[in-house]
Amino acid sequence: MRKAKIYIPTKNAMQSGLSKSNKWIIEFNSKNTGINPLMGWESSTDTLSELKLEFATKELAIEYANKNKIDFEVVEPQKRKIIKKAYADNFTK
Repeated sequence: MRKAKIYIPTKNAMQSGLSKSNKWIIEFNSKNTGINPLMGWESSTDTLSELKLEFATKELAIEYANKNKIDFEVVEPQKRKIIKKAYADNFTK
């Protein structure tokens, strides 16, 4: 059986907004990785390791995995701690 990970990807360090952080992704674990003798890069003969499926909700992703008999692990996203700041705080401390 294939192993997969269901998660919400983290935002890019160059982004400040959270507009595309609501999609759940199923990503398959790669197996049989090795070094390509020609270029020296890490490669794999497993094409499912390149596949990432997007879903609108976690429940849809879990339902898809169960329907296709995929072993999966759900990685819950960490909650962001939002600290409200004001420009005046730079001078009052």
